[in-house]
Amino acid sequence: MTIQINSNYLEKYAEEYATIVCEGFFSSKQYITGQDIIKLTSSNQVNFFIIKRLFELWQEELSKLKSNPFFDYRDIAVHEALTQFMNVLSKRIKVERDNLHPLLKKAVIQAIELATDPVVYYQSEIEKAPDGKINEYLKENKKYYKWHDKVITFLIDKAGFGHDKTEYLRAIGANYQVIKDSLESENLLLATLGDVKAFNLDFYRVNTDSSEVNPDSSSIEEEESQSSFFDQVENKQTEDKIEKEPEIVEKEEQKSTLTEVSSASDSNGTLDPALIKSRFKTESYKGMRGVIGELSESLAINQRFMFTKELFDGNSDLLSHALKSIDNCDNFNEAIDLVNKRYVNELNWEVETEPVQEFLLLIYRKFDEV
Repeated sequence: MTIQINSNYLEKYAEEYATIVCEGFFSSKQYITGQDIIKLTSSNQVNFFIIKRLFELWQEELSKLKSNPFFDYRDIAVHEALTQFMNVLSKRIKVERDNLHPLLKKAVIQAIELATDPVVYYQSEIEKAPDGKINEYLKENKKYYKWHDKVITFLIDKAGFGHDKTEYLRAIGANYQVIKDSLESENLLLATLGDVKAFNLDFYRVNTDSSEVNPDSSSIEEEESQSSFFDQVENKQTEDKIEKEPEIVEKEEQKSTLTEVSSASDSNGTLDPALIKSRFKTESYKGMRGVIGELSESLAINQRFMFTKELFDGNSDLLSHALKSIDNCDNFNEAIDLVNKRYVNELNWEVETEPVQEFLLLIYRKFDEV
């Protein structure tokens, strides 16, 4: 079955939603204030996406002022006066209907995109962040993310995450896979829009297989959609998969092989160095050994997050200490003995799980002599 996002339905729904809300609010008022916007609809996320856009416009206004080459905006007195002026301005939000309508329409579209595909939405936010300031951008905007915020919260102000956008994009996808079952369902989130106008997921996600076309679909204008933004993203993700870095390709090859080899622990659940070596000395791992230097410097961002969450009780400092301790070992057997004594029992590792096996594979690649 092929699912396509119906951008025409999304556009029409957002337009009708914005029209209904504006007609209701402006029937008795000439303009809306910032405090009114926060309570405008039953959907917190829609309201805060409007505020987020106003914040962006507020920043753009400040940038325009500072771009004037004839005045010294670095002067302390000017800086303080400008800050005070902008703060006062931010508390004097007054938006008339014709200006609110497009802001509200866009906010509805963004809220639906976030509810139904948080990975794509938050990846698009990362793309907008200035180079080298991803953490700052996310921290500044976090207060506007009301839905699925756990998908990106872990990225904010975490040491060791660097400033490479590609790594951040991968980390968002990896984190979503770990926590997706704990997120609120899209149906519950989208239900908050229903007080104004019910949103139909079946119209939004269209089955394009000719054998399963709804015979009544010809009467639904929204289903005659063209290629959408989400289709383009899906194509881009497919291209990225083909052109993955070796480390990511290796990781996927690992997953398919781990279930095909014998156990790496003895009857007492203790890791056995000989069994681990036997497990990883397979044709599937040819060319993957002896390529890691210092473990503390070699982990990919998604690996560091997974190990912290799944193996080290969410304690990144404990993971860092473990990696450095393993780096100080002289050989593979000594490293596995260290892992057995300090972590397997103390942290209740289930040694046959994928995170543990991936962690062991990294140690094997560091110490194995080929």
